[in-house]
Amino acid sequence: MRNLIFLLWFTVCSVYAQSEMSAGDARALEAKVKKTANTTETITSSFRQYKHMDFLSNDIESLGKLSFKAPNLVKWEYTEPFAYSVIFEEETLYINNEGNKSDMDIGSNKLFKRLNQLITNSIKGDLFNTDEFHIDYFKKGNDSEVHFAPKDEDFASFIKAFHITFNGNGEVTEVKMLEPSNDYTRIVFTDRKTNQSLPDAVFAH
Repeated sequence: MRNLIFLLWFTVCSVYAQSEMSAGDARALEAKVKKTANTTETITSSFRQYKHMDFLSNDIESLGKLSFKAPNLVKWEYTEPFAYSVIFEEETLYINNEGNKSDMDIGSNKLFKRLNQLITNSIKGDLFNTDEFHIDYFKKGNDSEVHFAPKDEDFASFIKAFHITFNGNGEVTEVKMLEPSNDYTRIVFTDRKTNQSLPDAVFAH
């Protein structure tokens, strides 16, 4: 029985463990992701978001839909447990909270503007800038996971790291944003559709 338990434990650990990539594999992944990002004009995807906070026994879960249109139109539309949407358009954030609309100028907020740019790039997976990040590459089963840690101290005090998971096609399937407190937001994308017609009306505000 003890041997069986050990075997099961070892199998589970082997399945879920991640191993560091070789330099060659990391370069190949980076090239694939950049090629995918450069040829991506639109993305629509369902998502499930998990907000983890240490003082809560369970993660807060939300469901919604993401819409992206190059170069920088992003809409996060939450459908459960409440209706809420945010649209990033150039230097303005448009908010619709169950019909109550407002907007925010983020152009003058350097940190918020940078966060928006990083979130936009993370959707496409194109964060491979070694001037901005310490980057580590890992294999995770059939997928790849890349850790991006900001070098800028001011930004690192806000976001500790981005962990981005890519499938075999170089598409983003999961984004995890870690805070310095080790609380995190994890977003899992499903039913992704790329380069399909996406009318501007989707981003109307």
